[in-house]
Amino acid sequence: QVQLVESGGGSVQAGGSLILSCAASGYTYSTDYLGCMGWFRQAPGKEREEVAGFYTGDGSTYYSDSAKGRFTISQDNAKNTLYLQMNSLKPEDTAMYYCGGVPEPPCSMARIRYWGQGTQVTVSS
Repeated sequence: QVQLVESGGGSVQAGGSLILSCAASGYTYSTDYLGCMGWFRQAPGKEREEVAGFYTGDGSTYYSDSAKGRFTISQDNAKNTLYLQMNSLKPEDTAMYYCGGVPEPPCSMARIRYWGQGTQVTVSS
């Protein structure tokens, strides 16, 4: 079965940077292909929201308005790992960050089948 494990979270001052990793394991390309991967976050008292998405079919990406220009999503096929480079971090970026995967498009948060356990990001002013 597919397992996703996030890492790289931590505490950083405003304006700093972090890179999150999501390692995928327990799957084969032929039976557990993930057509879409994404990063999501949830702050206390708020709904979960998508931060960035990656369509594996053609490498196209999606970013939320808050992430555009600051965050970059990428993958390393050789390591089966998805990354989120976060620059110019703000206190409002503080949240639990999750990665998720959709076996077949269309891609949306509601269609996420596999979730990681999450990694905490805390940004102080």
